Amino acid sequence: MKHGPLVFLPTILFCLWAASCSPSATGDEALLLYARAQDIYREGRFAETATILAGQTSFVPALVLRGKAEYLSGELAAAEKTLKRALALKPHDAEASLFLARVFRERGNMDEAQRLAEKILGDQPSEIRTLRFAAELARQRGAPGEAASAALLDRAVEASLLMSAESAMVFLDRARLRWSGGNRTGALEDLGRAGMLLPDDSPVAKAVERLHSIINEVSP
Repeated sequence: MKHGPLVFLPTILFCLWAASCSPSATGDEALLLYARAQDIYREGRFAETATILAGQTSFVPALVLRGKAEYLSGELAAAEKTLKRALALKPHDAEASLFLARVFRERGNMDEAQRLAEKILGDQPSEIRTLRFAAELARQRGAPGEAASAALLDRAVEASLLMSAESAMVFLDRARLRWSGGNRTGALEDLGRAGMLLPDDSPVAKAVERLHSIINEVSP
């Protein structure tokens, strides 16, 4: 069977897209190396992680992971260089910015640490780790920073509660879907997990309790 050129257009376009999005010249090899490094990083083998990723120069996730590993290994100068490289390629990467801010704090450059924290919060006002970090920076200023630290921690608590409520809603939605599909056990498990994320007086908690009661009444 003969095919016109248009038949192959989607394939051609996909190949062009894949080539343009390739993280580095090594392509799949870089992804496999990154996946391996992630596993080693999770095991706490930070120096080994940094060594594995030493050859990565243009794949941002690998640079960020390497910078984090160098920071946690105590290699602050190397971490600063690597994380700056990552941010040169992706200026608004929150993870790279946060760890670079931690590097600056460890090296005594509090102004740069503060600047980066403010930059992250400008892009993501509810970024919990950065709110906590900014609160630490404020607390290090002593009495003058106590009010700012408290306000930042209040924001972190509010963001945490919002995330918990959002996660609980996901479990609630899946519980409804599971129950309607006949999976009573799965529905009750999801409702239990949703309830653990919420205070008892939350409207979502009440919805969870109501569905729990209905399931037990209809199908004990």
